[in-house]
This record gives sequence, structure tokens and C-alpha cells, in this order.
Amino acid sequence: MTSNFTRNIAPHVQAELELADKSRASGDPANEFHHLENAHIIGQESTYWHVNVHWQMLKWAVRNCGGKEFLGQILRLVGAAALTAFGLIPQGNTGGANVSPFSVMPIKAEHQTIISKAKR
Repeated sequence: MTSNFTRNIAPHVQAELELADKSRASGDPANEFHHLENAHIIGQESTYWHVNVHWQMLKWAVRNCGGKEFLGQILRLVGAAALTAFGLIPQGNTGGANVSPFSVMPIKAEHQTIISKAKR
């Protein structure tokens, strides 16, 4: 059963994933990862989207030879699948291996607005 949040946040996460795809197609891996980070921030309270975004980040690491990122995403995939449903997520965390998976980070106002609306 899909939660209301998962359903409500879907268009916003999908929009960031589409922008990531466009960046990949245009040969801009840094911008691609930026959009994956945005998708992570927006969708991390949904187990479905949290796991999905980490999967996309893992594929990014494979394409871009990111050994540290690859290992980090393996760990984050397991954590996202096991812990998100219990609310054990660090708000605002961008999801990359360049930050601790436990670090709470500030959320941009535009992302917070999207998240808040999706929770209603």
C-alpha cells in the first residue's frame, strides 16, 4: 500500500529524476548528481523514493567510477530500505557518500514547502 506522502511527493521526485536524466544525456555528471541529491532530500521520507534515489545514485557511481560513492550507496540502500519506515532518516541529508549518512542538514525553503505540502 502506498502512503499519501509517497503518492503526493512522486511528481516532485520524478521531476528531479528527469532533470538528472537530462543532465546525464548532456554529459554533465555533476549536475546529474545535484538533481539526484535534490530528489533524495525531497523524497527521503518515503521508503519507495528513498530506496529508488539511492539506487539511481549507485548507478551514477558505477557510470562515473566512484568507488567511495559506490560503497557508500550500497550501505545507504540497505539503510534506506530498513530504516525509513521507522522515521530514522536525517532530515535534509543529500544522500551522497561525501556526507555522513547520519548528518542532519538544512533544507532549502523550496524543498521544505514541497515536503510540507506533500504531507497534507
